[in-house]
Amino acid sequence: MKTIETKVREALDGVLVPGVTRSLLGMNLVRSVEVVDGKGKIVLASTAIPSQYRDWLTDKAKTVAGELSELKEVTIEFTEATPKELNQIDKVIAVMSGKGGVGKSLVASLLAVAFTRMGKSVGILDADITGPSIPKMFGLRGRPIGSETGILPILSRSGIEIMSMNLLLPSEDEAVIWRGPLMSKAITQFWEDVLWGKLDCLIIDLPPGTGDAPLTVLQSLPVYGVIDVFTPQELTEMIVRKAVRMAQKMNVRVLGLVENMSYLVLPETGKKLEVFGQSRGEQMALACGAPLLGKLPIDPQLAKLCDEGKVEQYTSEVVSAIAANLLAALNAK
Repeated sequence: MKTIETKVREALDGVLVPGVTRSLLGMNLVRSVEVVDGKGKIVLASTAIPSQYRDWLTDKAKTVAGELSELKEVTIEFTEATPKELNQIDKVIAVMSGKGGVGKSLVASLLAVAFTRMGKSVGILDADITGPSIPKMFGLRGRPIGSETGILPILSRSGIEIMSMNLLLPSEDEAVIWRGPLMSKAITQFWEDVLWGKLDCLIIDLPPGTGDAPLTVLQSLPVYGVIDVFTPQELTEMIVRKAVRMAQKMNVRVLGLVENMSYLVLPETGKKLEVFGQSRGEQMALACGAPLLGKLPIDPQLAKLCDEGKVEQYTSEVVSAIAANLLAALNAK
């Protein structure tokens, strides 16, 4: 039999936090629930909640809890906490590449969408400060809200939490001309000052290379593992090995490799055309000592959806298989 405290928490799960539209429980803002002699006391964290929304949250929480027959009276209190204290993220995965233009952000986005379809709660931290592309692919233009205690991420159409520098700029065309230390600080703030709440998985889209930003993520964040993205060109092998060795030196597990732009399916015949040369997926996996999660084809429909900000509408058995392989790697000991 459910306790009255459990029933109150279930009721609060229906209260959506303004600005992010995830529940109070999903954002981990319910700090305690106490019921004594029919009198309920609910303590909520005020983290990242603008002051103008606190009265609304108080009234809404009182209403849903007051509908329970076991409660005669309900009081709501707020307490302070940092986002870092509230965030409960099961797995942090970094998507990296030795060079730019290989589709790292695309892979991060497709994996986030695939995991969401599996029923998992997912977020994307766009750590590519000077070249962010995640908001564009998801069609996001709104600005995050928050308070002096934290920032709320933007929620995508399918419920993926997203934080990116492009969401904070006056316009998406604004250039970010920063040196390494400033970029590293911004990434750290996206981790520590953003209220992610409870997530099964946070995917970090790293900038290319092995410089300050990837180093900050691998050293400062609890990264469970990395995924390396590459394309079939011969030059790739040396570059991929650099990225893999960086992760290994940081004692971070390499979960697997994804070969992007591996082939093009000709619509007339169904034949696979290797536009950028013969696939090197298996060879790269052997050289890096990491599993090949899958090979993504060149798909004009996917490119069109990304340009339109509709990446969440894309469906592919190949992407589903890559996500399943990654899930297996996450569960493997």
